[in-house]
Amino acid sequence: MIRNYIQGEWRASSATEQVRVINPATGDELGLTPLSPALEVDQAAQAAARAFPSWRRTPVTERVQFLFKLKSQLEVHFDDISRTITLECGKTLGESRGEMRRAIENVEVACGMPTLIQGYNSEDIAAGIDEMMVRQPLGVCAIIAPFNFPGMIPFWFLPYAIACGNTVVMKPSERVPLTMQKVMALLDTLSLPAGVVNLVNGGRDVVNAILDHPVIRAVSFVGSSAVARHVYARGAANGKRCQCQGGAKNPVVVLPDADFASASDVIADSAFGCAGQRCLATSLAITVGDAGSAFSQVIQDKARTRVTGYGLDDGVQMGPVITPESRARIESLIDKAVSDGARPVVDGRRANIPGYHGNFVKPTVLEGLAYASEVTSTEIFGPVLSIHHVDDIDAAIALVNSGEYGNQACLFTGSGAYARKFRHEAEVGNIGINVAVAAPMAFFPFSGARGSFFGDLHGQGRDAVEFFTQEKVVVERWPSGSFRRF
Repeated sequence: MIRNYIQGEWRASSATEQVRVINPATGDELGLTPLSPALEVDQAAQAAARAFPSWRRTPVTERVQFLFKLKSQLEVHFDDISRTITLECGKTLGESRGEMRRAIENVEVACGMPTLIQGYNSEDIAAGIDEMMVRQPLGVCAIIAPFNFPGMIPFWFLPYAIACGNTVVMKPSERVPLTMQKVMALLDTLSLPAGVVNLVNGGRDVVNAILDHPVIRAVSFVGSSAVARHVYARGAANGKRCQCQGGAKNPVVVLPDADFASASDVIADSAFGCAGQRCLATSLAITVGDAGSAFSQVIQDKARTRVTGYGLDDGVQMGPVITPESRARIESLIDKAVSDGARPVVDGRRANIPGYHGNFVKPTVLEGLAYASEVTSTEIFGPVLSIHHVDDIDAAIALVNSGEYGNQACLFTGSGAYARKFRHEAEVGNIGINVAVAAPMAFFPFSGARGSFFGDLHGQGRDAVEFFTQEKVVVERWPSGSFRRF
């Protein structure tokens, strides 16, 4: 049974509607997610609000002790949670393990909160006057997580929020609730004060109840740009601090002096890893000058030979997409690209995986698609790479900056001068140089720009500390006459 976790206890939801949780590779039903009513969001928010006063007064050195224990538990249950991610999300077991390693790294960084949360001060800024800045927690914070990284993305926010002294209401994706059920079970063993961390399952109604709830002070969201805009606008209208990571259409630029063998390996992993269902997936390859034909051939070979199947089977390199509807949408966008003039030089539509009837789309490579095509600007969120050719790096950068999104852009070259130019001029939040998945380490912010991010402070690292705290400046003067003799 998939349950909510409120006030330190598991509770069955009173929901009258449920969503089936389906293994995307096999079609087997794994459970039913309750679409909890707004009343249960209120119960979780009120529990978090009751827990906040004493939790914020708990010394930060004591708060992080719970995170040290959580890291230990996550290590012990590492493979079990990774397997659960594969079961409900579809990615390979290796990808799931990589996801959980990133989650644990965020716990490790948040364990440094006694240093990270420090403010600063100046003595005698004027005669007899001292000034200091301190950081204090916000209160109740909410996390709305997506389906594609059910283990990692909640940890962009959760450990920082509670280490800073906040309390939390979390809503995992209704498509993949099982991973957070296991994580919450581990949190339940830590003897955290009741109400510090709460979980409510559900869909749109739970999201809107979070955005409208007067007790919730901040919202962290990852998902599509359309929903990110909604969360940011509605949350901000209700006076909440919001950080909303949206969609992407990530380009990679390949120059003629690139190492094509290594570039094709990492670009294939970026485009087709996790079945293309990640916000750092490469979906556009822009080749410059003579790089065109050489790169096209090697990336086609990588796409054709990539092994697609059930993520728990040995040797599988790519799993299914999340739902039949996602598969149908991806294939319809490939159809649209072909009707717009694209050549599917590697065609992954109507994939047949012996022994399985899941939501499989094999790697697809498109050539000849006009950059002005609607498909070129649409986030496909599947294993589809389109190749485009330009004459020089200035034209390539112009294409990079012409799109709606600004999550990531990567360059493959042997030239430091071109790398510096690209790093300076590409208008995106994450830059990769000879790297095709520019995923920041946990002590750096997961950046995004333009239509890929709504807010000011990102997840992870120092940005997370700033997001989950409010600054208070104290200006202090003690007249000399206040001295007393003892």
